[in-house]
Amino acid sequence: MDEFDRYRAEMNEKLIGGDHLGIKRFFALDTQAYEDGALDKRTKELMGLVASTVLRCDDCITYHIKQCFEIGINRAEFLDAFNVALVVGGSITIPHLRRAIDRVDQLLEGQTVAPSTSGDTHSHS
Repeated sequence: MDEFDRYRAEMNEKLIGGDHLGIKRFFALDTQAYEDGALDKRTKELMGLVASTVLRCDDCITYHIKQCFEIGINRAEFLDAFNVALVVGGSITIPHLRRAIDRVDQLLEGQTVAPSTSGDTHSHS
């Protein structure tokens, strides 16, 4: 998980450091979307996890698993969210769910999660 976080932060900095107003605005909007509001952060992160699973983005799934874990989402709650993603996204999400539950279990067991091999396109800064 440390390597995933390091790479993400480094590449996000390169994007933001390019001083493009549209990119900076999107990153700010993305960050603000997950703050407490009418819906709390827990709900929003679980929504992000489900959406990322349906969209089949392993980097985004890993990001949201990490965020959910840090705010206390337990294994049963992860499984409920994965069930919603499966119902919405269909069987094509199953390979992503396999990797997701592995990451969840590694975190719950106190192990480090290996970074995804795909490029990081999720902006959360």
